[in-house]
Amino acid sequence: MTRADGSSIRVLVVDDEPGLAELVSMALRYEGWKVTTAGDGATAIRLAQQDPPDVVVLDVMLPDMSGLDVLQKLRGTRPDLPLLLLTAKEALEDRIAGLAAGGDDYVTKPFSVEELVLRLRALMRRSGVAADTGDARLIVADLILDEDSHEVTRSDDEIQLTATEFELLRFMMRNPHRVLTKAQILQRVWNHDDDGRSNVVELYISYLRRKIDAGRTPLIRTVRGVGYVLKPPR
Repeated sequence: MTRADGSSIRVLVVDDEPGLAELVSMALRYEGWKVTTAGDGATAIRLAQQDPPDVVVLDVMLPDMSGLDVLQKLRGTRPDLPLLLLTAKEALEDRIAGLAAGGDDYVTKPFSVEELVLRLRALMRRSGVAADTGDARLIVADLILDEDSHEVTRSDDEIQLTATEFELLRFMMRNPHRVLTKAQILQRVWNHDDDGRSNVVELYISYLRRKIDAGRTPLIRTVRGVGYVLKPPR
């Protein structure tokens, strides 16, 4: 997905939790979007004036001012600026106030990065800012993954995946023929460093193999001592 003129979508992520802001930024850069971050409201307003974003991801709770105050200031100069709010799960009043103040959508903390990306993609379509670059499908041999519908098929057989399995397979299908280390997979899919959790990667690779490769020519291969690679059979 890109802007209508073919350039990268510009996103301003406003959150005072550096780890969360980096996680969101990494996921959006992975989508090919240009990301700028701010840790407080004043910085967000200044950055939005200097380099106007196409969409803003805005935490309601900021250290220097309410996120809703930031929303109003941004909307004061750009009434049609798409805004997605981040709210605390228990703060129903924040969600209502945010939508009433003009927020276009919201997700509650803690949230799934996959959900956030999908909501932003939908928001970009609704706003008319973005245009899809083409087919939303990833294809490796007879394996097809649709990023929009979350449908996966192999040889026209539908394959049911959990959200984590889907994200792991998407990461591998976006990097066909590339050997992915366990550390890279942990960071991208689970947002963890390699601190003894590598067994979870092995476990989910085994889940995928049962669903993707069982009874078929294997696509997922192990590169001993390095990691895993997805590529068509020779």
